[in-house]
Amino acid sequence: MGAGWYEWRPYVPVAVRRQNAAREIARFRKKLGSVAPVAIQGRAIARSFWGKAWCDNLESYGDFANRLPRGRTYVRNGSVMDLQLGAGTVEALVSGSALYRISVTITPLPKPRWQAVVKECAGKIGSLVELLQGKFSRAVMEVLIRPQTGLFPSAKEIAFACSCPDWAAMCKHVAATLYGVGARLDTAPELFFRLRRVDQLDLLRAAGSGAALAAQSGGTRKRIAESALADVFGIELDAPPTARPAEAGAESRRPRKRPEAQAPAPAGRATRRRPETPRAPRERRGARRARAHRPHSRPPRPSTN
Repeated sequence: MGAGWYEWRPYVPVAVRRQNAAREIARFRKKLGSVAPVAIQGRAIARSFWGKAWCDNLESYGDFANRLPRGRTYVRNGSVMDLQLGAGTVEALVSGSALYRISVTITPLPKPRWQAVVKECAGKIGSLVELLQGKFSRAVMEVLIRPQTGLFPSAKEIAFACSCPDWAAMCKHVAATLYGVGARLDTAPELFFRLRRVDQLDLLRAAGSGAALAAQSGGTRKRIAESALADVFGIELDAPPTARPAEAGAESRRPRKRPEAQAPAPAGRATRRRPETPRAPRERRGARRARAHRPHSRPPRPSTN
């Protein structure tokens, strides 16, 4: 006996649901050609900047707080059997009591809002790799995740539909699909910009133009500083004398002696100077040598007779 609209459907174990979903996916693979299931390793649904920021933005929707826990359970146990992200669209197959089809539409990011973000991030993002890996400053991060003016959609910018009989605005299958988007952004962060229908290269073009202007102005100053002054002003300049490094260092280290100031003589007293004694004339070197070799004359001895 089937369940009515007012009765709960019978519980189906997870293993049975996965078997049923596998058969349904095999049937869809023949039509679609390929499927991309969401596989979660561990408890964390997302680990990268873009994936975690998406999940954090999703959990800020207060109207759907009671539906999100079931969606986390579904995405963790592998119930999202296929997830396809396009330009502002998300298509998914989620395994429940049956295999349900989910369609999500995201409003494009308004052009003035995107231009404001690009302007604020100009010159602050180094490369496309850093952008996709989320390796940028905290100031850039705050600009990107800022509510109402950042890149992430608000609750009113998301519309969704599910083929399940749940009458709630957001069923657990839709919640699992949105969490699956966060997990998919871990491996393909460029899909976020496709969802918002903007070109991520605009952020790099703004950064490159700012760096080019800075390099151009810096290069001009450098060329002016290195040019010859004689060519600019039409004058001849003498080359300054260059000192040897050792001599220049020695002169800089050698203390300079200040001339001692002589005390002035007291007024009224004459300065007495010693009389200079005349010096004897210096003998020539030959005369001194001849006198040194002259034999000494002895007095004659007295005779004894």
